[in-house]
Amino acid sequence: MRRFRFGAVVRDAASAKEWADKARRLEDTGFDVLLAPDHLMGPRFAPIAALTAAACATTRLRVGTLVFANDFRHPAVLAKEAATLDVLSGGRLEVGIGTGWMAGDYAGAGLELAPPGVRIERLREALAVLRGLWGEGPFDFAGRHYRISGLDQRPKPVQRPGPPLVIGAGGARMVRLAAEEADVVNIGTRVLPDGSGPDAADGGRPALLAKLAAVREAAGDRYARLELGTSVMQAGERKPEEAWSAADSSVLDGTPQVLLGTRHDIADKLRYWRDEHDISYFVVHHERDLAAFEPVVEELAT
Repeated sequence: MRRFRFGAVVRDAASAKEWADKARRLEDTGFDVLLAPDHLMGPRFAPIAALTAAACATTRLRVGTLVFANDFRHPAVLAKEAATLDVLSGGRLEVGIGTGWMAGDYAGAGLELAPPGVRIERLREALAVLRGLWGEGPFDFAGRHYRISGLDQRPKPVQRPGPPLVIGAGGARMVRLAAEEADVVNIGTRVLPDGSGPDAADGGRPALLAKLAAVREAAGDRYARLELGTSVMQAGERKPEEAWSAADSSVLDGTPQVLLGTRHDIADKLRYWRDEHDISYFVVHHERDLAAFEPVVEELAT
């Protein structure tokens, strides 16, 4: 039986004290992981500094990203920063990573938003670089996008062979990559190739089940070692039209990404998705839903 794990995305705070209090509240209420996003625009803390502060404020809580945008940092730089954070947190880091996708980030920073295929190919190389630099001894790599020559970084991560790699995946190519390379697959909604937002045509129970089947097929023998997760976009005892948008709620109806009902209703739904479909890691995506979700964590966390 896969153990439930619960994470929460926390974006910012008004002060260092408030940020530390948010981290300690998650730890005290049974959450497993505090997650920071990685976007250049909007009210969001930069992830490395924010996760370091959260780790220093807690003792058990793991910290991670959902997810680093690979296009924003060279993997040799990220490998060094991640290894340092893993040491400073006592081995509590989870490295969530994706290609980068939000058009506004790229446009605002003057970065090129390459076609999805190029970004995915670049991410696959970056994963190899991360793992290589976390290994022992000098590392060499010659790819289309990255070249590493005899680089031996220290410190090495506390977690061996390295921090768990979490890949956020929505489109078919990313789902395959995650199944083949990740330790944790976070299944989400496919985004549009131009980075303008989620694809409204991708959602609901049939789409989620198809992605789960694709993960199982692509993972092969390593499937049993994978942890499968998804983000809870809405939770609590509210009518769909009272929460975020009726349209969005209807698209995701019948999935664990929208969980409406009592504490026990939600807990039963999560047990179903774990027992029948192997999803055991659930991330509350909006802080507004934390209070409603805390009793569920209390019931299911072991």
